[in-house]
Parts: sequence; C-alpha cells; structure tokens
Amino acid sequence: MASEGEENALLAMEEGKKPRHKGKHDKPKPWDDDPNIDRWKIEKFDPSWNEGGMLEVTSFSTLFPQYREKYLQEAWPIVKASLKECGVACELNLVEGSMTVSTTRKTRDPYIIVKAKELIKLLSRSVPAPQAIKILNDEMSCDIIKISSITRNKERFVKRRERLLGPNLSTLKAIEIVTGCYILVQGNTVAAMGSWKGLKQVRRVVEDCIKNIKHPVYHIKELLIKRELAKNPALAHESWDRFLPKFKKKNVKQKKPITKEKKPYTPFPPPQQPSKIDLELETGEYFMSDKRKSAKKWQEKLEKQSEKAEENKRKREAAFIPPKEDTAAPYESAKFTNDNNEIVDMAKSLKKKAKEFRKNEAMENVRLESYVACNEESRPKKKHKSPK
Repeated sequence: MASEGEENALLAMEEGKKPRHKGKHDKPKPWDDDPNIDRWKIEKFDPSWNEGGMLEVTSFSTLFPQYREKYLQEAWPIVKASLKECGVACELNLVEGSMTVSTTRKTRDPYIIVKAKELIKLLSRSVPAPQAIKILNDEMSCDIIKISSITRNKERFVKRRERLLGPNLSTLKAIEIVTGCYILVQGNTVAAMGSWKGLKQVRRVVEDCIKNIKHPVYHIKELLIKRELAKNPALAHESWDRFLPKFKKKNVKQKKPITKEKKPYTPFPPPQQPSKIDLELETGEYFMSDKRKSAKKWQEKLEKQSEKAEENKRKREAAFIPPKEDTAAPYESAKFTNDNNEIVDMAKSLKKKAKEFRKNEAMENVRLESYVACNEESRPKKKHKSPK
C-alpha cells in the first residue's frame, strides 16, 4: 500500500507540478511498510543510550499517613535497594512524615524518576512494598482513583464502596482476574496497577459503581463476553454490540424528603423567656441557703434514681412473666367460635318457634271455647215430664 505522501507525489507528477509535502520531513520512509516492526512494543531501556546521565537533579516528595510509619520503617531497606539498582536516591523523613526520591549521577533512564514518584505514591496509599516495587518495570503502570469527591453523602459512599468490594472481597477479586490488574481499595482512594488497557477498564468499573450508574457484576459479565469474542478472528472488524447484554435500570422508589411545616409569619418577636433567677424567685429557691439548695438537689437526684431503679426492675421482671397459653389450635379455636355462633342462632330460632307455638295454641283454645259456647246456646232444651 502506498502512503499518503506517495499518493500526493503521484498526483503532483500527473498534473505536471513539483511534489508537495505537508511538512519538511513528511516523506515516505523505508520502514513505514515494514511488517516486521511492532510499533506498540516497549523496548527495554539500554544505559548506552544515555551515557552522560542527567544534567539536573530532579526530586519528588509525598506525605504518608501516620499509621503507615511503622510499616515503612520496616520495608524501607527493600525499597532503597530496588531504587539504588535504578540509580535513584530515596529518603524517609519520619519527622515531617514524607518520602523523597531524587536522581543521582548514576541515573541513566530519564523516565525512572517518574516511576519512583509513582512508587512512593503507592506506598503512601497502603500498597505493600513488594507489590509497589513492580511499578519500576516498563510494562507496569498505576492509577490512583479518588472516589471520595464523587458522592457527598457519607453513608451512601460507604455503601457503594462495599458494593465494589463484594461479600468476602469476591467482586474485587473477579475484577482483578478479568482486567489483569492489582486493585486495592483504601479509604478515599482506589489504587490499581497493571497494563494501560486494564487500568482504563478498572477506572470505568470503579467510577460507574460509585456514581451508581452500573453494578460491577454487569461490567464483569461484559468483560468476560468481550474476552471470548476476542478469540474469534472473524469478529475482529465487526461491532460486538449485538453480543453484549443490555441491562435496563429499574426505577427504585426513593425516600420522600421530609418537609417541615412552615409556621405563619408574624412580624412580632416571640415573648422573652424567663431567666434562671426569675424561675428561682417563682419557686422560692432564690431565698434558700446553699446548704438547703444542695440538700434539695440531692433529694431530687435520689428520687430520680429510685424511679429509674423501679423501672429497670419492672423491665427485668417482665421477661419472667409467662405468656398466656392458648391450648386450642388456631383452626380449632375458629371452629369452636363458629360452633358457638351456630348454637346461639339455633337457641334463638327455637325460642322464637316456641313463642309462636304458644301464641297459636292460645288462639285455638279461645276459638274452641267460643265454638262450644255457641253450640250450647243453639241446642234446644229438653222438656222434663212432670210426675202425675
């Protein structure tokens, strides 16, 4: 394939003009199309590239918290030895609580001082010394993510930080495996060490978790799917959106803000409260002697103590009072109440029927008596023969 410079030269030659380049040195190079050159490869530094060393002394210093003082004292010989190999001097100042790194005459790599600066930063953020020393390698990079300023509410911040860690640090370990980075959550920061690609993924996961945009588990699922898709060379130049899961954010019910009732506005100020002397004058305590005042206070204190003791005793005894036991089962008690209701209804109906029966019987008796009386009146009387 012809480069852009060659194409411009060919076009100029066709038009009969002198070939024109964008810049002074923008000309086709012999290594532009060389397939054997890997432009992304980071070559190891060779001291022969900079035999003269550094012209000026460059130094960086950082403070560390007090709780790291003891550990840094123990681990400082290891740090010092590893930096000495790179030609960098270091100093631990326990009075000021600071660590300082600076270049020396033996320093050859110009970028090693930046790596040393990152090393002391990681040490101050509670990263163990053997792990922090790995930052001196060219392949390793670090990123310290500040998470405290993302959310103002402290309770919400702690909750989301716990979400990032997961139960028994399971979520954090999963993120470390997927991204290939070392991650340490400490206080208000997250320290990560790894490749640039991995650090970019870690920052995205951490920020989305603290901002409550996406749960870390969903990010882990996406990264696992992407890892599997990367193995297929046929999908190298295609979009992976159709393979990635789409998570819908559910509407969570938020707590209603507590609104205080506004009192009606009055232009007049509130009445002045009585002072301590006024209250003493009302009760008559103002005219008492100091001895009587102290005796009164002592008596009030004793009364409060006795009341409190009685209340505590009542609470303790309440735990030993047995609850009323319901011998019948719930369904039996319900059945018993239903049976009682039925019996009551039956008794009422029987009483009603008995009342109606007595009433009917009384009516029949009245009718019978009236019938008999009528018949007797209508019957002709027999004539009695008189004896002759």
